[in-house]
Amino acid sequence: QVHPVESGGGLVQAGESLRLTCAASQRLHSTYTMAWYRQAPGKQREVVASIIYGGKTYYADAVRGRFTISRDDAKSTVYLQMNMLKPEDTAVYYCNIRPRGSPADAGSWGQGTQVTVSS
Repeated sequence: QVHPVESGGGLVQAGESLRLTCAASQRLHSTYTMAWYRQAPGKQREVVASIIYGGKTYYADAVRGRFTISRDDAKSTVYLQMNMLKPEDTAVYYCNIRPRGSPADAGSWGQGTQVTVSS
């Protein structure tokens, strides 16, 4: 069982940057899909970005051009570099790690890290 652990959240002002890190509790095969989701108060959890085996990435429209997802398979770690943060980016950010081709619910979730962006 994979246990992702997120870190790097915090309180920043609009326009600033944060880098989130998610490390798996065990060495993973590089074919795993790694993704970031977020959930704002009163809203459903939504996908932010994902990266699959081979490095192909996906971004939600709301973050494309501002956020960058990357992975280090040697460390079984995924990162989310968040630039030009906006107040609407405020949410709890969750890491999801799952076998290739599996839905998010079939994977493992981290405990979440709070990101708060003030205007």
